[in-house]
Amino acid sequence: MARLVLVGLPGVGKTSVAQALAQRWDCGAIDTDDVIARAVGSTAAQYLRSEGEPAFRQRETEALVAALAADAVVSTGGGIVTTPRARELLGEQLTLWLDCDDETILPRLAEIDRPLLGDDPTGALARLRRERDHWYRDVSRARIDASGTLDEVVQLVIDAVARVAS
Repeated sequence: MARLVLVGLPGVGKTSVAQALAQRWDCGAIDTDDVIARAVGSTAAQYLRSEGEPAFRQRETEALVAALAADAVVSTGGGIVTTPRARELLGEQLTLWLDCDDETILPRLAEIDRPLLGDDPTGALARLRRERDHWYRDVSRARIDASGTLDEVVQLVIDAVARVAS
């Protein structure tokens, strides 16, 4: 069973935080996009472009099921909360929502292939936030401010886990 699941918008730092926590807790780190990539033989972004969002979301839910079975910290794709089955699974886990303002996220996304952000990352990110924030809130036990350094965010997550797990 997964030790922790991280959700949040693209670029908020879920994968980096999961890897740092996994190293600290001596367990695995699993990114659902990596699980998809191994299953389909291309990157998650390429699969999303070629097969479309409905097929991608199905694969993403399957990747989540596989990841939750491991002794790991799981980082998810930003849109995983758009699928009812995924929200159900996330609600049964120790799930935390990493979040920070768009001005902090946008520079982090400059080097990353994010098909759903298209040619207007600022507008697309604002739209994704409006569409998804309530789902992140619903599936999570706490919201973590991810605007600090990696070490600061990792410590906030550890503190939150201690609070919500007791």
